[in-house]
Parts: sequence; C-alpha cells; structure tokens
Amino acid sequence: MSGLFAHTVELLRARHHVLPPLAVAVAAGLVLPRLLARSRWAREVPGLALCAWTALAMLLPMAVSLLAVESLLPIPASHALSHLVEDCFLPRGASCDPPSAGRLASLSPRVWCSLAAGAAVPVALTVAFARELLGARRRRAEHADGLRLVAARELALRATVVPHSTPVVYCLPGRGAQVVVSSGALRVLTRQQLTAVLEHERAHLVGRHHLFLCATSALRRVLGVLPLSRHAQEEVPLLLEMAADDRALRGSSRDALATALYSLAAGQHPRAAFAAGGSSVVVRMRRILTPRTSGHPVLRAVLAALVPAAVLIPVVVACCSTPV
Repeated sequence: MSGLFAHTVELLRARHHVLPPLAVAVAAGLVLPRLLARSRWAREVPGLALCAWTALAMLLPMAVSLLAVESLLPIPASHALSHLVEDCFLPRGASCDPPSAGRLASLSPRVWCSLAAGAAVPVALTVAFARELLGARRRRAEHADGLRLVAARELALRATVVPHSTPVVYCLPGRGAQVVVSSGALRVLTRQQLTAVLEHERAHLVGRHHLFLCATSALRRVLGVLPLSRHAQEEVPLLLEMAADDRALRGSSRDALATALYSLAAGQHPRAAFAAGGSSVVVRMRRILTPRTSGHPVLRAVLAALVPAAVLIPVVVACCSTPV
C-alpha cells in the first residue's frame, strides 16, 4: 500500500501541471453552472448572465483539450509544451518560433494521438454548431418561402403581416431577417403594445440571439451529460427573452409590454423563430411588473470585467504551469 501511495505521489509530482486544467474543467463543467443557474442576479442582469454562460461554454472545451494533451503527452514533451506557451505569452525574452515542417514530421505517434485527443472536443462542438446553424437556416428558409405566398410587407411597421386570426408576433433571424405579425395581433394589440413587442423582436435580431440557441444545442448534443450543457439549455433561452424584454423597455412602458405578452401567450410560432409569447411569459411578466434594482454601476462593471478574466486567467495558468 505504501508503494502504491509513493507511486501516486511521484506521478502527481511529475504530472502536477495537469491539475490546473483539471480544476478548471471541473469548475466550468460541474460546479459553476449549478451556481449560476441558481443565482438571483442572473435574471436581474440577463446580458451579463449570458456573458457568463458564454465564458463557461468557451472555458470547458479549452480546459478539456489542455487536460487531454497534457495527460497523454510524454512527460518531457508535456513540460516542453508548457515552456513553449510561456515563451510565446509571457515576457521572458525567449523567442516563439512556429514549428517547422521537418519538426512536425518528426513527432512521434503518441504526440500526434495526444494532439488529436485534445482537438476532439473542440472539433465535435464546431461540427455540431455548424449542423445546428444549417438546420435552423433551412427551417427558416422553408418558412420564409411560405410567408411569401400569403404575407405582405408593411412598411409602416417594418414587419411582414400574415393573415391569421391567432395573435402572434415573432421574428426570423439570420439572412433576410424579418419580424412577422399576424392580423390577429394587429386587431388585439394597442399601438403601445405593438410597439413594445416589435422592439422585443428586433432586439433578438440585433443581438443575433439565434447563435446562442444554436450554441447551447450544440453543447447539449456533444456534452449532454454535464450540468453545463443541461443548465445552459434551460437558462439561456429564458435569459435571451429577458434581455430582449429589457431592450424593449427602453422605449415602452412595463404595462404595455406585460399586457402585450399576456395577449400573445397562446400564439404558436415556427421552431426556428423567436416569439414574443411562449411558455416563459408568466416568469417574464412577473419580472417586468416587479420593481427591481439593477445593481450599482460599479459592481456591474466589475462583474463584466471578471467574465473575460474568468476565461483568460485559468487558461494561462493551465498552459503555463511548469514543474517546480
């Protein structure tokens, strides 16, 4: 037993530089998503919360890639990788020369396997994200083709009006982005309510919120067993709606937006579209009508600065941890 313990200690001493990316991966994939999903401030400042989810989604693949490479490389090559990153990113006065073709050709199969393992998760996420984007674009194009047959462009509203009795307002993002309003919505909404929901939908278009949804779907497809992907799939769509609500409230009253959401709650919309109504209406109406404070500006600035630091600092530490 003592021999096994001594061997474990020796292995940890030799491979101690894998501990930072391991800690970062555990924090980004398991611990922080649960804390962020339960936090109260996230729904008070949805834009900042979306940045935090984005930071975690970027941090986890990078940490997993570093962990795979550092774990599978031979120990001398693993340490050399850390020194290379230090030479390139830290002011040590060393040169950072790109590897030559001859040097790459001389790499051993084990090194190539470790690099391939490190690239596996980022490549899988990239492919899944591209598939989600293409699928959503195809569904939007099919729906837009149908709209052209029955709908008419209303220049005064800067929207497409479709003859349908159900009150519904939604947007089709991406290329040829447009806001769609049913004739039923024009009939039941007041001018102030219509202005509020139109601004809500335009906020989705300006913010390119469909990219967030494709990213969370890709994350769930590749890393579905982790709390990060599960909580992100639940929280990000709601935060996007809340962020669009906040944008609409810049020029509309809370009562106008809340009553408009109530009128549109039962409306159906295409799968690839954002709608002002939907299943989150009750939560959003309560948030809109409840007086709240958005926090001190200095505190919000500090939190906003910590989000990119949460991505950069652990990665630098993980890359540049060297033997003592």
